Amino acid sequence: MARRSLSSGTGDAVGATETARIRPPATEPRAAGHRFDVDVLRLLASCTVMLGHVSATFIHVVDGERGNGSGAYWTGHVFEAVNAFAVPVFFAIAGWGVLVGAVPRDERRMWTRIIRTGVPLFVWTGIYLVWAWLRDRNEKPVTELAVDGLFASVQPAYHLWFLYAYLPIVAVLAFAVLVKDGQRPWGLGLALLAIATGPTALSTVSEVTGWAVPRMGWGFGTYSIVYAIGGALLLGLPASALRGRRRIFAALLPVAMAGVLWYHTQVHYVIPNAHLLVGTMTVCVLLLVSRTNVPERLRPALRRGANAAMGAYMVHVLFVEELVRPLVSADMSIPTATLTVLGMLTVVIALSYGSSLLWGRLGLRRLLG
Repeated sequence: MARRSLSSGTGDAVGATETARIRPPATEPRAAGHRFDVDVLRLLASCTVMLGHVSATFIHVVDGERGNGSGAYWTGHVFEAVNAFAVPVFFAIAGWGVLVGAVPRDERRMWTRIIRTGVPLFVWTGIYLVWAWLRDRNEKPVTELAVDGLFASVQPAYHLWFLYAYLPIVAVLAFAVLVKDGQRPWGLGLALLAIATGPTALSTVSEVTGWAVPRMGWGFGTYSIVYAIGGALLLGLPASALRGRRRIFAALLPVAMAGVLWYHTQVHYVIPNAHLLVGTMTVCVLLLVSRTNVPERLRPALRRGANAAMGAYMVHVLFVEELVRPLVSADMSIPTATLTVLGMLTVVIALSYGSSLLWGRLGLRRLLG
């Protein structure tokens, strides 16, 4: 099941805020202060992804039909409508990181960023495959799913689909920046060429040989690159450009969320990330949080949490599947379902971030995110 997620926080966004630099028109780059507001966005989007996956269990338990349990149905959809901006916000942070916050100096450093996210992606793919095998939940043999994972599988780690789009976006933006700066990033160029031609190459192999080839999922759509470049623009705005205008976005955000709820229940579930309602929510969230001042006393904890966001994103589905799903039933009333969503969301966030902070202390961040 392909889902919107985050992502979390994800690896390139970690690098962006840890090494934030802004290049002015002058020839000499100068360092800028750490963007704690971007850390807030990463935590907000990460926790909202978890909310989306917790609330989705209520929709799935009634098979998406209100008649199978109206309490679970409406509770799931109301909370799920809040989740729509999360993945676009992660794309926006990625674009800001490459184009504004931590502009790549050379290809080698860019590959370091990509590997920092790619290694946990494949490690967690393996973890989820083994976990589902032990629980007898895999829909195909583990070896077949493992091969599929190299080309962008989302089974059983359905939330990892996002990274197969995230990494190519980071790569193509970095490629353009380095070429503009007069460099020759041949490695990135060849990797992007492989991503661009991969689907047709696999299709040709299948047609010539008759073999069943994996689906090629590496790549991105127009909407994701627009969110990435738009995010660089919006997050790069000075605080003076937003002063006195946030109330407009604060009023517009719940209206857009109500629109997503209508779309989910009356048109189709799940709303596409490219939808105007999702784009409106994303712009509102970005401009409400961007350039906000984080109190000094909160900054150390915020930075630790932001550094743990990618790992929390990776692990949280284990807790959703093992702790939340068994508790959800179709006959729940709205009050009971609401309390269950909020309670289990708290548990999932605490366990996910607690686990990520723990393996960070153990020096496993490079492997587990």
